[in-house]
Amino acid sequence: MEKTYYNPQDLKKFGNISEFSPGLAEKFFSYYGEVFAEGELTAREKSLIALAVAHTVQCPYCIDAYTVDSLEKGSTEGQMMEAIHVAAAIRGGASLVHGVQMMNKVKEIVM
Repeated sequence: MEKTYYNPQDLKKFGNISEFSPGLAEKFFSYYGEVFAEGELTAREKSLIALAVAHTVQCPYCIDAYTVDSLEKGSTEGQMMEAIHVAAAIRGGASLVHGVQMMNKVKEIVM
């Protein structure tokens, strides 16, 4: 097996983060559970959002987890890819809109 920086087996150890700080981990997991519970958004919608965000923050553990979770919650491959494209469009747009800052600086210096 090829060795990578990210070990896919570490995803299964996520619950172990409580080992060094049980109180904070308990608070995090409680919050996390509430966030992903059914609410105004369905669990499937939340999973698709998580999948898109996982790609934006480039977390391989989250990508693996929410790919599986999205499938288990009934998302189609097309819906999953569309969610990723939405995330990519927002990320690209956020980079481009910061071009206005560069343009403002150029105009300040040149003019």
